Amino acid sequence: MRNFSTWLLVLFMVIFWIIRMIVAVTYEMGMDFGGIEPINQTMEIILLFVVFVCMLLIIKRKLIGALIYLLAYGMYFGTNLFHDILTVINVTPDIHTIKTYLNAFISLIGIIIPIAILLDLLLDKNRKANPKDKQTDWFYQNEQFDRKMDERADKNNYRTM
Repeated sequence: MRNFSTWLLVLFMVIFWIIRMIVAVTYEMGMDFGGIEPINQTMEIILLFVVFVCMLLIIKRKLIGALIYLLAYGMYFGTNLFHDILTVINVTPDIHTIKTYLNAFISLIGIIIPIAILLDLLLDKNRKANPKDKQTDWFYQNEQFDRKMDERADKNNYRTM
């Protein structure tokens, strides 16, 4: 993760995950978190754990993590976004509440972040070409640390008895 854009996307992903966790907890306790409520409480809790695993995979720059993240959030928030857009289009404007617009906006963010992360991973050319290993790169990639043959190396003739 050497790109600034990757750091920002992971930061947005973590912040969105924390907000979704707060929404799930407040909904379970019967409180209102600014009008945001989970679409399906059981699925929300399952997604919190799935997304945590996906976060670890995305931080390690694995493409499978981004694909699972997009698939999970696409199925969860995509249906809600589609339903909210149809509600806004088909119903008269005075029936809409702020909750409909707010949940549609949160669903839109829930779709945009995984797409941006997947595109970031796909467009990162250094992901596979130059993987970093901090434990050994300091030694093997610096010529000043190359070992030179010692002049005493061949003169050590120890006898064993």
